[in-house]
Amino acid sequence: MSDLTLTLQAAALVVLLVLSGCFSMSETVMMAANRYRLRSLASQGNTGATLALDLLAKTDRLLGVILLFNNLVNTAAATLVSVITLELFGNERWALGVATLLVTFAILVFAEITPKVIGATYADRLAPIVAYPLAGLLRAFYFVVWFVNLFSRGLLWTIRLQPKEGDNGALSIDELRAMVIDSGQYIPHKHRSMLVNLFDLENITVEDVMTPRGAIEAIDLTDPEEQLRRQIATSFHTRLAVYDGDSEHVIGVLHQRRLLSDTLQDTFSVERIRELLTRPYFVPADTPLYSQIQFFQENQQRLAFVVDEYGEILGLITLEDIIEELIGKFTTSIPDAGNRMAWSEEGNVLVDGSANLRELNRRLDLALPTDGPKTLNGLIIEYLQDIPEAGVSMKIADTPIEVVQTQDRMIRTARLFRPLAPTQAERSGP
Repeated sequence: MSDLTLTLQAAALVVLLVLSGCFSMSETVMMAANRYRLRSLASQGNTGATLALDLLAKTDRLLGVILLFNNLVNTAAATLVSVITLELFGNERWALGVATLLVTFAILVFAEITPKVIGATYADRLAPIVAYPLAGLLRAFYFVVWFVNLFSRGLLWTIRLQPKEGDNGALSIDELRAMVIDSGQYIPHKHRSMLVNLFDLENITVEDVMTPRGAIEAIDLTDPEEQLRRQIATSFHTRLAVYDGDSEHVIGVLHQRRLLSDTLQDTFSVERIRELLTRPYFVPADTPLYSQIQFFQENQQRLAFVVDEYGEILGLITLEDIIEELIGKFTTSIPDAGNRMAWSEEGNVLVDGSANLRELNRRLDLALPTDGPKTLNGLIIEYLQDIPEAGVSMKIADTPIEVVQTQDRMIRTARLFRPLAPTQAERSGP
């Protein structure tokens, strides 16, 4: 055999391996490509992304054209190696065996593993590019691919597996949540947090974010008018709950703006307050936040009283509370010590017993359980099965807690200590 012929055959072998690598890479690229990113590119007028989506909508034809040419090329490469071996060494069995091992190694490394790793790494970039030659090959050899797929479909029908063409791959809520969390640099952290909170609305009830009954600012119409005047004038709220002697029975809600405009013309009086009251709006404690937003919209309300199964008032929920659950604290006219809630240099923080557990977890990066009591006071009492005295300490969810002050059968203040990181805890262990 002449050197020229050997050189041409070696060059042909290299070309076949390159083609095999291209088809292997194309297969991985198309299967690993993010369809949602392709849809985004297609909506911006990217023709390659549109072709890729069309090919992915017919997976059997796409795989048919790729595997058809990939196997043809691999078979041709193996045959060419055998021809070269026979011309160089004759019918020596050991030579054919070595040639088989070498061509298998070459196909694995240069035509399978390496191209597929590259394809998986840059799938989204390469998909709009490789879609052009694949679409052209599919058009040119459509009948051959259809004929091969005819047998494949028959086999699938025999084993009762029917492929779903055009499957959009709908995602569940948990899958969408995972995509948002893993979005990394593509979505700013603040936006990512808002989207995750939005997914949680169905799992969070109004009881989780309400203002407890003991913290609701209300006025009693049996109080002297001068005391009512001072309380209303110094209130930080635009709406106040109103009761008449019985704090367990709210008779209405007072909108201070209406009272202000009214008192510019008439004198201040309890009777006038009664006339300006609006009917209180009540919601069950287990209402999901997502549903509560709809209820607020349908009933044109911004404030509701949360009641238990016996009709007893548990707390107060406002539209602002729900919005802040989504985007975090954004504005308030109330002096809020919670805004200054942060770990001290010594690794502890003093908090109010009525503090909401979800808020504590969010602000202090804790993992206190929220499936039971909603406040720190309730959590400690449930844990101890008793109302503790000042100085009692415990550890809940790896968070050391010390009761600082108790009053009126409840914990007024408690001190939380920063949990040790796992590595630090291991170092401090025996």
